[in-house]
Amino acid sequence: MADEVSIRIETSFKDIDKAAWDRLIGTSKGSSTAEVPYNPFVSHAYLSALEDSGSATAETGWLGQHLLMETGEGALAGALICYLKNHSQGEYVFDHGWADALERAGGRYYPKLQSSVPFTPATGPRLLATSEPFAPEAVRQALATGLTELAKRHKVSSAHVTFVPETEIPIFDDADFLHRTDQQFHFTNNGYASHDDFLETLASRKRKALKKERRAALENGITVDWLTGTDLTEDIWDQFFRFYMDTGSRKWGRPYLTRAFYTLIGERMADDILLVMARREGRYIAGAINFIGGDALYGRHWGAIEDHPFLHFEVCYHQAIDFAISRGLKRVEAGAQGEHKLARGYLPVTTHSAHYFTHPGLKRAVADYLERERLDVEAMGDILTEHSPFRKGERQDVESDTEH
Repeated sequence: MADEVSIRIETSFKDIDKAAWDRLIGTSKGSSTAEVPYNPFVSHAYLSALEDSGSATAETGWLGQHLLMETGEGALAGALICYLKNHSQGEYVFDHGWADALERAGGRYYPKLQSSVPFTPATGPRLLATSEPFAPEAVRQALATGLTELAKRHKVSSAHVTFVPETEIPIFDDADFLHRTDQQFHFTNNGYASHDDFLETLASRKRKALKKERRAALENGITVDWLTGTDLTEDIWDQFFRFYMDTGSRKWGRPYLTRAFYTLIGERMADDILLVMARREGRYIAGAINFIGGDALYGRHWGAIEDHPFLHFEVCYHQAIDFAISRGLKRVEAGAQGEHKLARGYLPVTTHSAHYFTHPGLKRAVADYLERERLDVEAMGDILTEHSPFRKGERQDVESDTEH
């Protein structure tokens, strides 16, 4: 295959053909040569909106170094999203301790290479490959090796690939990456006909608590709207951005996404977006943004300008389950962290990342740490699962990320 293809580096999605990219990763309409369900976060629309809006650019510390594998005729056969970074912000897989250790030892951790979707803690394909004209596995292997070569060329300390499908981990293992695990909470739709159908699988006490919680969330005259497609007007985005800025300013100090980002995704992928908006006395007071994939609903961030008990849980978790069931989606991925999701039917799921180090000493130290960390993550997952709200003996087929 080496004589028939080449890998080049592209710094901007402006210079990557959208139609070629869509054939590579698929579209929400279902037409593609991709082997995995459509993931909106690796779409050209989403990635280019991050760049064009000024959210993820060289100026904010995200310099594109995307690997494109092309045939001799220039057709796109594979790709790996990648950035050269001088910080670790907006990644959700924390390596600050590694950076501090290397720099205290006299080394230089930054810049580094980061293969991920900026500001998006959702598992999705990283080694993008079509089913033609080459064997996809060979393309993926070449891309993983290509990332190590890029790290050596740039003389950086490391290359990191985060929120990787478990099926891609063996390829990174073969390319000398280290394997890291973490945990999120996902809801799995086991063929439920309605939210009440799902509630019937819970222990009686838990079921009553959630019904009470949902009623309480909508007291004070609150109603909830689902907005998607042509519902997503500039006025709606203005209102939602106000919510986002309120939460972002309190959590991070400086929100990552610009107002222009929302206009662009509204123009480029409105049918892939669900806004869950809470209204009271004729105006919206809270909302959550979700992205609709081929088999999953992905919750991202939320915000509110009024404080009401349980409204966060209703808007972010219960309504997401309602929507997923109504659309026949297999699962809801509700973003990073949050053990409070467990009581609402979201069970622990292992997430994966891969890390390549050019510094031998740092690699040895991290390898030892990750071996212990993986055991801790597995043990915590077992403990949390034992405390799930489901009835004893109720079978829960947690959707594995091996199907991503």
